[in-house]
Amino acid sequence: MVAMTSSAGNYSATAQDWINGARPHTWANAFAPVIAGTGAAFGINSGHIGRALLALIVAWALIIGVNYANDYSDGIRGTDDDRTGPQRLTGSGLAQPRHVKYAAFGCFAVAGLAGIVLSLAAGAWWLILIGALCIAGAWFYTGGKNPYGYRGLGEVAVFIFFGLVAVLGTEFTQAGRISWTGLALAIGIGAMSSGVNLVNNIRDIPSDAEAGKITLAVRLGTKNARLLFTGLLLLPFVLTIAVAFGSWLALAGLVYFPFALRAVRTVNRGATGAELIPVLGLTGRAMLIWAVIEAIAVALV
Repeated sequence: MVAMTSSAGNYSATAQDWINGARPHTWANAFAPVIAGTGAAFGINSGHIGRALLALIVAWALIIGVNYANDYSDGIRGTDDDRTGPQRLTGSGLAQPRHVKYAAFGCFAVAGLAGIVLSLAAGAWWLILIGALCIAGAWFYTGGKNPYGYRGLGEVAVFIFFGLVAVLGTEFTQAGRISWTGLALAIGIGAMSSGVNLVNNIRDIPSDAEAGKITLAVRLGTKNARLLFTGLLLLPFVLTIAVAFGSWLALAGLVYFPFALRAVRTVNRGATGAELIPVLGLTGRAMLIWAVIEAIAVALV
């Protein structure tokens, strides 16, 4: 692969480095809510594949954008100088910071354009305002002078944007309304999506605390953060039972549980540093499996 260079210095980021910088292990956070929301829409006989694809573009571009934005903002602050996870583009000097920022803004632009088309197609122009808030939330998570991700609000934002907004927004743009089933799915997806973010921050507690990045995991401390992670991954179990009252097929969603249980066991046996990296993948797979099965179950009602 051809390395990238810059007049400001020598940078060696390859195409694979840029793909890694997009953090594919987090993409389930984008796919799962759209799948769940689409299933909920079909469950009330109003599914629309074209709008589902637009919603997927919005969510996918947004998650990649926020990953590049975090790479850029953490990198220029120096909070990525001593980290356990995958190598960052900015912090490791692989790419020029402004190129990473441009990549983030480019993704936000794609998300914004797709969101505008989706909102107008659904006849809900006010969703454009919500989309703008989502993009602002993606940037100011670690960007700006007072990033809320450094104040322990990251998991709350993930729950709102990649749980409630993503699932219910997907359902609304197809069905013109939201359902109780959609809300249950949104809460479950939001919980597991927040779990992905939380375990990432549990892994980085030592370096984040030293760098002054006060994430929720740093605020809670390792013991309480691990307990919260457990609760977030067990919540969909309860929600599955609730959804099953409308469709017994939803019980099949409990297939997610072995993946969630492996993640919870690893976290609660005191795993640290690199030992927690596989938990990101386990949690993402658990979320995606739950989303797919629950979506099919409610769509077949």
